[in-house]
Amino acid sequence: MPRWKKNLYILWTSQVISLLSFSLGLPFISLYIQEFGITDPNQIKFYTGILSAAPAITMAIMSPFWGRLADMFGRKLMILRAMFAASLIIAGMGMVNAVWQLVALRLFQGIFTGTITAANAFIASNTPSNKMSSSLGFMSSANFIGFAIGPIVGGYFAETAGYRFSFYTGGILMFLGFALVQLLLVEDKSTYGFVKTQTERNKLEKGIFTSFIVSLLFVLFFHRILRSVFTPFIALFVQENLGSASGVASVTGFINGGVAFITAMSGIVFGKLGERYNKKLILIVSLAASTLLSILVNLSGNLAIFTCVYISFYLFIGGVEPLITSITAEKTAPENRGILFGYQGTVGSIGLLASPILGTFVSVNFSIKAILILLPVICAATLGLSSKLKYNENTMMESNQNIEKSI
Repeated sequence: MPRWKKNLYILWTSQVISLLSFSLGLPFISLYIQEFGITDPNQIKFYTGILSAAPAITMAIMSPFWGRLADMFGRKLMILRAMFAASLIIAGMGMVNAVWQLVALRLFQGIFTGTITAANAFIASNTPSNKMSSSLGFMSSANFIGFAIGPIVGGYFAETAGYRFSFYTGGILMFLGFALVQLLLVEDKSTYGFVKTQTERNKLEKGIFTSFIVSLLFVLFFHRILRSVFTPFIALFVQENLGSASGVASVTGFINGGVAFITAMSGIVFGKLGERYNKKLILIVSLAASTLLSILVNLSGNLAIFTCVYISFYLFIGGVEPLITSITAEKTAPENRGILFGYQGTVGSIGLLASPILGTFVSVNFSIKAILILLPVICAATLGLSSKLKYNENTMMESNQNIEKSI
C-alpha cells in the first residue's frame, strides 16, 4: 500500500476519534448550561448562541496563522497541536461550574484546536492530484461519522451518567487520537518548508486570491451558515415538541447522529463523483436538491416527519464542502495549501460565527422554528452564486500538473 494511502487511513481514524470526542458533549450544551441554574428560555437561547459563536470568533483570527506555520514547519505538527489542546479543553468543559468558564474554554478551543483544517491541509499536500477529490471526500466522512456516533453515545451518557461524564470521556478519547497521529502518521518533508521568511510568504499568498477562489470562499461561507444555523437549537426544538425534558437528549442525539451519518455518506459519494464528472455541475445539482428539501423541512407537520426530511436535506448539502476544498486545492500550489486551508478555516469560522448570531436573533424575536425559514433562502443564494462560477476543469488540472512538476 502506498504511503499516501496509509496516511489517509491513519488520519481518517484519528479524525473519527477527534470528532467523536467533540460530539459526546457539545450537542447538548444548551441542556448542560441549565445545570448552572439558567432556566429562563431567552437566556438559554442567548447563551446557546454565545457558546456556539465563541470558538468561531477565535478560530477565524487564528486559522491563517496556523496555516502559515503548517506550510513552514509541516502539517503533522499542526494536527498534533490541535488534538493535544483539544484533549485538555474538552476535559476542562466537564469541570466548569459557571457559564463564563464554559465560554472561556470555547474561546480557547477556537485558538488552539482546528483538527479538521489541519487534517485537510495534510491530505491536500500529501495526496496525488488525481486522488485528491475522493480523499477529501473520504476525510469529510470521518468528521461526520464521528459526529454520527458521538451524539448517540453522548445522549446515552447524558441520560445515565450526566453531561460531565461525556466531556471527560471525550478528553480521554482525543488524547488517544493524538497518540495515534504521533506514532503512525508519516509526513513527506518535501511538501513543506519552501518559504523561510515572512516576506517570501506574503508574496506567495497574494497569488492565492484569484476571483475564482474568492467566489468559492463566499460559497463556503454561505454553506457553513446553511449547515449549522439550526444545529445549536435542535435540542430546544425537540424539547418544545416533546413538551418536557424527558428523552430530549436521546432524541437530539438520534437527529444529530442521523445528520452526521448521512453527511458522511454524502462526502464519500460526492468526492468519488468529483473525480469522474464536472465538479461545478455536481455542485449545482446538490444545491438545487438541497433547496427543494429545505422547503419541505418547513412543511413538516410533526417531529417524526421533520427528522426524516431534515436528515435527507444533508444527503445533498453534505457533499458541497469536499467539492469546494478539492477545487480550491487543485487551483493552488502545494506549498501554499496550508495557508489556503487556513483562510478557508477563517471563512468557515466566520460563517459559523454568523450562524448562531443569526439563529439566536431569529429564535429570540420570533421562534426556534422560524430559523428553518432561513434554510431555503440561503440555499437559493448559494445556488445562484455557484451557477456563476467560471469553471474549466481541464485547464485547472493542467495548471495543477504544471505546478507540481515545478517543485
